[in-house]
Amino acid sequence: MRDKQLRGIVARWTRGMWPVGIVAGCAAVWATAGSSPAAVEIGQKAPEFSELAGVDGRNHSLADYAEAKAIVLVFTCNHCPVSQAYEDRLIALQKDFKEKGVQVLAVNPNCPQKVPEDNFENMQQRAAGNDLGNWRDTKEPFNFPYLVDATQEVARAYGATSTPHVFLLDQQRNVAYMGAIDDNMAPTYVKQPFVRRALEAILNGNPPETPATTALGCMIVWK
Repeated sequence: MRDKQLRGIVARWTRGMWPVGIVAGCAAVWATAGSSPAAVEIGQKAPEFSELAGVDGRNHSLADYAEAKAIVLVFTCNHCPVSQAYEDRLIALQKDFKEKGVQVLAVNPNCPQKVPEDNFENMQQRAAGNDLGNWRDTKEPFNFPYLVDATQEVARAYGATSTPHVFLLDQQRNVAYMGAIDDNMAPTYVKQPFVRRALEAILNGNPPETPATTALGCMIVWK
């Protein structure tokens, strides 16, 4: 049933008929990459960040993960059904690439005053695997840090526009890929696993064949 729902949403998405209820649930219009006030470019050094509060009770900095061979930095949130639909895939990505030195970092940039579902308490609940709704196949807790970008400065520095929006950083912390996680919100119908292929390429010392795609999801809710 859930897969049929996702297929229906994707079909409307591609025909430009995104369901009104989903748009309202996202508390924003549909967003595509390229409309942010600032943006990094492929090959550019990734902006540093520090002291982002995590649901684990710690503050996190990009420098904390200096030993990682690659970092999958994904701007995401609690309330967006597109972000929710990709959570299982992010968990699987961390599992599959952990032994290869890859670290997934999830950052919520949304303004909780405008979208209460995205407040820190709800982030903690979601990361713990509680109150997940109908968009998750599993009830697994996150196996990666979930951080809050309270000032929204990190999202602006990277040029994030939507949730989810991925920035893949290589070992030198240059931006090697940015855009979508894959090409289909419904996992059964994914044909182009963009992030996985980009990771495999850079771990083998090669640039990704596709370094940038369009990130589609709920627009970031700015202050």
